[in-house]
Amino acid sequence: MSITPYLLYEDVAGALKFLSKAFGLKKSGQTMKGADGKLNHAAMQLGDDLIMMGYPGKKYKNPKRLGQSTQSLYINVDDVDKHFARAKKAGAKILEQPQDTFYGHRRYGAEDPEGHQWYFAQEIAKSQKA
Repeated sequence: MSITPYLLYEDVAGALKFLSKAFGLKKSGQTMKGADGKLNHAAMQLGDDLIMMGYPGKKYKNPKRLGQSTQSLYINVDDVDKHFARAKKAGAKILEQPQDTFYGHRRYGAEDPEGHQWYFAQEIAKSQKA
């Protein structure tokens, strides 16, 4: 069994570009457009994991416009410091610098242009914990 997050975006095309540049996600499968020609569904992959996204319509307000986070994603990567440098260079809003946690992960937090929060982490090697 797996869980696939489905994030809502006002600008799915913009999300595809940002998530690729900042976080290294790659487009997966076909995209779909609405009657207005606007991209309204897409999927991206990071490693073997999939994230889907869509545009629910004109009444939708993203977390940035709501003024608060509505969710966060926690994603394991191989090299969190390298990943952080890429995200920062791409202009991701940094919520938390890379740091070691009490539960054995090194992680950082970032926000995409529409206000979705992303946390990337890696397990700290046991020899580093000692």
